Amino acid sequence: MLNDFWETAPPAYKYAVFGGMGLTFIGIVIIILGAVTSTPSMTYIALPFIGVGLLAHMASLGLRGHNIRKQLKAAEKRNAGK
Repeated sequence: MLNDFWETAPPAYKYAVFGGMGLTFIGIVIIILGAVTSTPSMTYIALPFIGVGLLAHMASLGLRGHNIRKQLKAAEKRNAGK
């Protein structure tokens, strides 16, 4: 049976992806509110949210790559035994 990665992904990957999306969304909303209310300091407040959100996305890519390498190594070991 073929599974896509999301079905077999580890929970840490899912938390990192959703956390990154959430933080980036919060940052964008704060920037929009700052632009609408003409408050430039809100823009600077939002930048760390967006930065941490992007870092969480990059961490999730690392988690995904690590999990895939581990699965490939396990599959290679199983096939070598046949």
